[in-house]
Amino acid sequence: MIAERQTSTASLADRLGIWVSGLCVVHCLMTPVLLSFFATLAHCLPGEESTHRTLAAIVATLGAVALVRGFRVHGKRRVLVWMAAGLGCIFLAAWFGERLPSHLWEVSLTMMGSSLMILAHRRNHTFCRDCKACTHA
Repeated sequence: MIAERQTSTASLADRLGIWVSGLCVVHCLMTPVLLSFFATLAHCLPGEESTHRTLAAIVATLGAVALVRGFRVHGKRRVLVWMAAGLGCIFLAAWFGERLPSHLWEVSLTMMGSSLMILAHRRNHTFCRDCKACTHA
C-alpha cells in the first residue's frame, strides 16, 4: 500500500513536471509574439532576468522532486543524466543568457533544456509504469 502511494505520487509529480516544462516552452514561443502585438504591455512585465531565474528555480525544484522519486524506484541513471542536462541548459540560459551571442541562443538553450526535462519526466513516468518494483498499473 505504501509503495503504491509513493509511485502514484511520483507519477503525479512527473505529469506536473511535464506540464511545467511544456509551459516553459510555450512561454518561450509566445512571449515575443504577444509582446509584438501589445508592445506597451512590455513595460508592465517584471524584469526578464528575475522572471527567468524564478521560473528556473521552480522548474528545478519540481523536476528534481519528481525525477529523484522515480529514480529511487526504478534506478535508471539516464533519467538523472537527462535531468542534469536539461537543468544545466535552463540555468545557463537564466543566469548567463546575456553573455550568449544573441537572444536566440538564450531562447534556444532554454527550450532545449525544457525539452530535455520533458524527456526525462516522460521516461521516468514510463520506467515507473513498467517497473516490477512499482505496484500500480
